[in-house]
Amino acid sequence: MKLQNYQLKNEKIKDAFLKLKSEQPELFQERLKLSWSNWGFGLETLEESIIRLKEAGLEYIELHGNHYGDDLGYDVEETLSLLKKYDMKVSGVCGMFSAENDLSSNLPSKRQAAISYIKRELAFTSAVGGEYLLVVPGAVGRPNAYDDTEFERSIRTLRGLGTLFAESGVKAAIEPIRSAEVSFVHTVADAKNYIEAVDHEAIQHINGDIYHMQSEEAHIGEAIIEAGNRLVNLHLADSNRGALGEGFMDIDTIIMALYLIGYNQGNRFLTPEPLGPGGDPYPAMNSIPDKRKLDHLVRQTATYFRERENELLSL
Repeated sequence: MKLQNYQLKNEKIKDAFLKLKSEQPELFQERLKLSWSNWGFGLETLEESIIRLKEAGLEYIELHGNHYGDDLGYDVEETLSLLKKYDMKVSGVCGMFSAENDLSSNLPSKRQAAISYIKRELAFTSAVGGEYLLVVPGAVGRPNAYDDTEFERSIRTLRGLGTLFAESGVKAAIEPIRSAEVSFVHTVADAKNYIEAVDHEAIQHINGDIYHMQSEEAHIGEAIIEAGNRLVNLHLADSNRGALGEGFMDIDTIIMALYLIGYNQGNRFLTPEPLGPGGDPYPAMNSIPDKRKLDHLVRQTATYFRERENELLSL
């Protein structure tokens, strides 16, 4: 029976993966780096979050960018103390962009709030050793455009922060998000276009998310390959935005595509973020979590991902 189009694309990626593995096995010695985005853990303490991840065998955490004001958010010294205590490292910081701190807002005060927020998060990310700060060009939870010039406002606002990104050594990771949640920058191609429009050497990277890719890309594996060296972090969730292995997301093809772009080399991360379905997941960060549910999400996801990676590397 003739394969479906997406299956043909899957087979192409698999063939390339097996060929590379056969010809250059040394490129497969290092495993993919698994982190976890903790902002979906709500109001639990950072120490509780770190303990959960450590017990699941994780070595990295993507920290909630919760410095919404000068007196809010994780304290640097306390964070460093906890990281040392549990031998945990920071992959990066998940920047949180709403209508209140929107790089593309038609209200200058909201753009200024985004600038001030990024400055706080850059200082924190650098201090705790994070590799990247996730940046969303327009507010999450606002799928309708303000007007025809929000793209231009966004790139101009972010370009003005390029020198600070360069000085901090932190990568600006632009995240494409599905059109149900944001008004622009929905695909890897959109993110590359946005980066080119910003036109600053310190703003060059992408934060992908396979849940959003499922809605917006023609093929997730091909989108990962298109992102290539720009991809510094990839958020993970299954098709139902739940734990990996509990939906129908093609994790194998995703893993093979990542190895094809050398994603296991250097400081590049895979960061589960199973938030559940819905257009605006932000309320989760201000709620009291169900700890048993979170324990399951982490254990199931980490275990399933490593199982699939091991299967593929044994081929």
